[in-house]
Amino acid sequence: MELKKALALAIISSVLFIACSKVPITGRKQLNLLPESQMIAMSATAYSDFLSENPPLPPSNPQAQQVKRVGLKISKAVETYLNENGYKDIAKNFKWEFHTIQDQTVNAWAMPGGRVVFYSGILPICQDDAGIAVVMGHEVAHAVAHHGNERMSQQLGIQAAGMTLDVLTQEQPQLTRQLLLQSYGIGTGLGSLAFSRTHESEADKLGLVFMAMAGYDPREAPDFWTRMSQNSGGQAPPEWLSTHPSDETRINDLNDYMPKALKYYKP
Repeated sequence: MELKKALALAIISSVLFIACSKVPITGRKQLNLLPESQMIAMSATAYSDFLSENPPLPPSNPQAQQVKRVGLKISKAVETYLNENGYKDIAKNFKWEFHTIQDQTVNAWAMPGGRVVFYSGILPICQDDAGIAVVMGHEVAHAVAHHGNERMSQQLGIQAAGMTLDVLTQEQPQLTRQLLLQSYGIGTGLGSLAFSRTHESEADKLGLVFMAMAGYDPREAPDFWTRMSQNSGGQAPPEWLSTHPSDETRINDLNDYMPKALKYYKP
């Protein structure tokens, strides 16, 4: 076992230099141990499995059309930005999909490669295209910033000490799949809370910029989160027990970042 741990440490150390990258716009340094191609392949399987168990609304459904319309506008704006600002290696990996499922859960998520799911329960809080753009920008930001890879890399280190990544994915595929789903908010679990809050705050900021790039007024975002707070009825857990910032913290941070986001807004 000690030999395995030493081997794992050696392998991880050897990839530190090649696995480090920077998040677009924010410039935050991050460490992603898994190749993005592997993340995309695993997420494609998980996404397909999820949709087979949770059939999406048909393309003719007005809610599905609305979500897809907003998603296509934001994804196109984001890809244009990435291609024009030195991030072609990130942009080339996206094959966008936008689906809505009939479920009263107030949630949405995105996976590597641009696979996005909205739950119908969040749409009344969104109210309109601008509200959907707030959520869409946030979820697209998670995918663009490779947050799932970063989260999963950390969880692999915590839950699979002594194993190399290749051994884990081959010998314990169920654990690997569970970590993948948790890394993208599909399911629950505390995990490394402060680390997740960092991602959520970064996705909020990037989401403001992305919706602005697509022509949606980012000043709609604080209003959306105010409605989310009202919808929770004060039942949200304390911030230190949540993978998300508190509503008050989130709204304050959005307002602080608003001047930067508005630079990208050209209605």
